[in-house]
Amino acid sequence: MLTQDGVKNALREIKYPGYSRDIVSFGLVKNISIQGDAVNVSLGLTSGNAEVAAQIKQAIEAVLKGLPGVGSVHVEVLQPATAAGSANPWTHQNRVAGIRHVVAVASGKGGVGKSTVSVNLACALAQLGKKVGLLDCDIYGPSIPLMMGIHERPTVSDEEKMIPPSRFGVKLMSMGFLLDGDQPVIWRGPMIMKTIQQFVGSVEWGELDFLLVDLPPGTGDAQLSLCQTVQLDGGVVVTTPQEASLGVVRKGIAMFHKVNVPILGIVENMSYFTTPSGDRVEIFGHGGGASEAQRQGVPLLGEIPLFQEIREGGDKGVPVVMGAPEHPSAQAFIMIARTLDENLK
Repeated sequence: MLTQDGVKNALREIKYPGYSRDIVSFGLVKNISIQGDAVNVSLGLTSGNAEVAAQIKQAIEAVLKGLPGVGSVHVEVLQPATAAGSANPWTHQNRVAGIRHVVAVASGKGGVGKSTVSVNLACALAQLGKKVGLLDCDIYGPSIPLMMGIHERPTVSDEEKMIPPSRFGVKLMSMGFLLDGDQPVIWRGPMIMKTIQQFVGSVEWGELDFLLVDLPPGTGDAQLSLCQTVQLDGGVVVTTPQEASLGVVRKGIAMFHKVNVPILGIVENMSYFTTPSGDRVEIFGHGGGASEAQRQGVPLLGEIPLFQEIREGGDKGVPVVMGAPEHPSAQAFIMIARTLDENLK
């Protein structure tokens, strides 16, 4: 006998294109109804990519038609609007009230300074007079509390929403605020998705010009969960100049393309080092960010030099943009912030 649970379990065999996670655990299956031998499935996708929708629909039809007792299958797919002025309730559900721009800061691999870029970019935008929030989505390895020098737990409002702590004019939310000491997070994908949904929808962000989202490295659960939870205005991709980093960055860019998120630009971090005598040393090579930006057809937002002051600021909890705003490295971040603001106006 056909049941909704039986249909749902069958749908767990279908992976989201390019990912190892199934469409049920991602929350894409919105409704299942059965009338006699006819099965109706309603999907809600955040990507406007018609190819992805067609691929998932075809997979659902193939899987369900193979179930005993199924005579016909109808799949309804609801996607974000792709044309200006067209209405789509799924799109509106994924906008966050009061927030003008939501921007993800991502990298293909760890160790390229993505969180360092995130905190300094957030502080730079605040320095430019913008209302800014910074959401740390690196659930397993949150570093924003350390880099921003704040470890207090968020309070709860009368409406039972978390009130984010603030420092340097930036509202902050991180898993690090909710953990004790070195307590590890040992969760599977669905818990990551639920937490990100709560960080977006159950936090009293208020009115913001920018909500920057610091993503973990790679192209896993957190990245797709965020894209499903909130409509992003774009992604900023951080890389270092060498090919080992750029090769993985291309995968991050491809991930954004798959979920229909525009690339706002590339930031080349650790671009070069200047010795006390004034010599310029390109430890990791140079120009990789610029050449990749040209290859991808996206802007190069800036090149961040390798300065000791940047590392010291992050370790002390005072980003270089706040601790030494006139320093060349701070000015590089401020220039990127200005460019980002101009490009999103």
